Amino acid sequence: MIGDPERNSLIQFRINQANEAISEVSRLIEADMLNIAVNRIYYGMFYSLNALALKYEFSSSKHLQLIGWFNKTFVKPGLVDIKYGRILRDAFKNRSDGDYVPFITFEKEDVQTMHENMKLFISKIEDILGDASP
Repeated sequence: MIGDPERNSLIQFRINQANEAISEVSRLIEADMLNIAVNRIYYGMFYSLNALALKYEFSSSKHLQLIGWFNKTFVKPGLVDIKYGRILRDAFKNRSDGDYVPFITFEKEDVQTMHENMKLFISKIEDILGDASP
């Protein structure tokens, strides 16, 4: 178990990673590196989700388990709008497809929408981190 100062530092580190990913995605979209942008969109959200899990002392090395925890803890009880669960699910699926489905391509307009959703998601996580426990 890690102490509060260390946990708080790690939470801030993960949020910084998430925000850096937002900037990276902007540059990747501009360079038409859309598959990589889709990957970074998911990972930026994943970093913020890791920060949230740290705050609530949830730990998992599995992506789907972490996503399930978020849905169970925040979406299902109505603490966050269901759209955030969808944004996360879609980002995970798009990242998986981009990494593993042969010949997949993403349209720039779609990736730009994914990027906007990423920003919404990370902002919501930052809001939750600023609030009290669920």
